[in-house]
Amino acid sequence: MKKYFALILVFGLLSCNNDDSMISVTEPAVIAEFRTNLSELNLFTGNLGELNVTPYAFEYELSSPSFADYSTKQRFIVLPPDTKLEYNGDGLPIFPEGSLIAKTFYYNIDDRNVDLGKQVIETRLLIKINGEWESGDYKWNDEQTDAVLDLNGSTVPVTWINSAGETNTTNYIIPENSQCFTCHSTFGNMTPIGPKLRNLNFNTNGSNQLQQLIDNQNIIGLTSSTAVTTVPNWLDPSASLESRARAYIDINCAYCHSDGGFCETQSTLRVDYNTPLADSQIAERRFSIAFRISDYNPGFSMPFIGTTLIHEEGVDLIQSYLNTL
Repeated sequence: MKKYFALILVFGLLSCNNDDSMISVTEPAVIAEFRTNLSELNLFTGNLGELNVTPYAFEYELSSPSFADYSTKQRFIVLPPDTKLEYNGDGLPIFPEGSLIAKTFYYNIDDRNVDLGKQVIETRLLIKINGEWESGDYKWNDEQTDAVLDLNGSTVPVTWINSAGETNTTNYIIPENSQCFTCHSTFGNMTPIGPKLRNLNFNTNGSNQLQQLIDNQNIIGLTSSTAVTTVPNWLDPSASLESRARAYIDINCAYCHSDGGFCETQSTLRVDYNTPLADSQIAERRFSIAFRISDYNPGFSMPFIGTTLIHEEGVDLIQSYLNTL
C-alpha cells in the first residue's frame, strides 16, 4: 500500500497553470491504507467531524442522488501521484492502481439550518490494491472526533429534523464489510458504483463536474463533457416522468439488477438507465416492483440491503411511472 505525496486537484479549489504546474499545498499526505483509525489516513483536515476534505482529493456529487434512510453523503476520490483516470465510455473510468474512493454518511441535526451541526455515522472506503478493489468501513465515535475500522457492522440510533420541521428517528444499520460485495459485485469482482462519468456530467456550484475533471487534466482520452451522456436528477420536475423514474431506478437498483450483478440469476430485471424499456422487464415486473418497494420487510423488500425506511418520495415517483405502463 502506498503513501500519497503528489497533488491531486480539488474541484473549485486548485487548478493547473498553462505550463501544467500545480499550486502546492502543505497538508499531510493521504495514506491509502486500511489503518485502525480514520484520522491516520489524513483524508480530512482540522476537526475531523467537520468533514473538511483534504486538498489532495476532489469531491463530487451524483446527478441523481441515491437513497440511504435520508442520510446525506459526501463523496470524494484521491488518485496516486502522477496518475490519471482513463476514459472508458460513459460508465466507470479506469482507475489507476492505488486509487481511493470515500463516501461518508451523516445526518444534519436540522436540515433547515446546517450550521447546527451533524451526526457523522460512517465512512466507507474502496482502495484499488494489486489491481482489485478492497472495501473497508469506519464507524464514527460518539464524540465525532474519529472513526474506527469496523468490519462487523452495527446499529446506530439517529434523530434529525427534516426540511419540513418534522422530527425523525431511525436505527441506522452500518453493514458488515462482507455485505458490501452484495451491491459492489460485477461478474464476481468488487466494483465502484457511483462515479460513472454519466453521473458526474452535470453542473454543480456553477460548473460542470466532468468538464472540470477534463480541464484539470485528471482524465485522459476525453476532451469534452459533451461526448458523455447525462443521467437526469430524479428530483428535477422539468424532466419527464419516465426519465426521472429510470434515473431513480438506475442509481438505487441497477448495480444488482444488471448483467453480472448480484441479482443476475435471481431476477429478469435489467434496469440500467441505458437499457431500453422493452429489454428491462420493468413493465412485465411492475406489480412485483411496486409490492417490494412499498413496505419494509428485511430480506424481501427492495433495495435488498442499505435501508431500513421506506423512501416515500421515491415510491411515489416509481408508482406514478409504473401506472403508465
